[in-house]
Amino acid sequence: MTHIAVIGAGFAGLTAIRTLRKLDKTIDITLISPKAELHYLPSTIWIPSGLRTREDVVIPLDNFLKRMNVQFKAAKVTGLKDGGRTIETDQGMVTSDGVIIASGGQFIKKLPGIEHAITPCEGVDAAEKIRDRLKALQSGTIAIGFAGNPNEPTAMRGGPMFEYLFGIDTLLRKQGRRDQFKLVFFSPAEKPGNRLGEKAVAGLMAEMEKRGIERHLGHKMKGFEANKVKTEGGEFAADLILFMPGMTGNSWFDNSELPRSAGGLVQADKHCKVAGLDKVYVAGDSGSFPGPDWMPKQAHMADLQAEAAAKIY
Repeated sequence: MTHIAVIGAGFAGLTAIRTLRKLDKTIDITLISPKAELHYLPSTIWIPSGLRTREDVVIPLDNFLKRMNVQFKAAKVTGLKDGGRTIETDQGMVTSDGVIIASGGQFIKKLPGIEHAITPCEGVDAAEKIRDRLKALQSGTIAIGFAGNPNEPTAMRGGPMFEYLFGIDTLLRKQGRRDQFKLVFFSPAEKPGNRLGEKAVAGLMAEMEKRGIERHLGHKMKGFEANKVKTEGGEFAADLILFMPGMTGNSWFDNSELPRSAGGLVQADKHCKVAGLDKVYVAGDSGSFPGPDWMPKQAHMADLQAEAAAKIY
């Protein structure tokens, strides 16, 4: 009987499972992930305001796995060998006839002092930290920004930072304390959001102007200190720093035969097949796919890629 392993319990992984099971009721499917949970990251933007809690966005997968007739292995993947037939984990080996890699990406944390910044898309813990820091602050400067992966134009996640920027501004206004804070948006890009088009950039800048949000744009990042953002165009004080760096591939990719793009992601073709390996596919943030530079790293795209990968089987 055919056995397919799916790595990752995010949007891409779960969509791959649903699609596989819809196409074939008989194949064996194993999901490999540290926990049998889906963290619904798009809704973490509402945690700082209290509109959502951890319980709202962390979804247990026990019923889903039972319904889909999927075996679950609680483990962290550490490597891939034998042409993709053997998956190495911290809980032993998993062998399969095919694998769909949906383990997401990881953020590039090379800037000096980046530990002083909170990276919102790292998950629920980060969103709760933002919530708690906002509650504790009585006044000061809040700096919010993002950067990309210079070797992988699509490996960035700027959208949530605009959501956090305008969301925090709105929250402070509703609390009647916006005048106690300075909000600064920063990015090494001269036109952040340009992948959405010139009209979108103009709209974003106009909205920032309307809301009294300062901008520090077009200067390469140098790093951070506990209360400071440092760029080649100067530095400024900040009491709370939210920063989304560019994305790259998982560290376990280094312990594999997986071909990599210049930006460190798994190289795939338009069908999401990993180059040079048989029955190995990738979907979501883990992969580098052919297409326009504006192609987003987001849940909807991950779903589409997962469906394409699963349908090959």
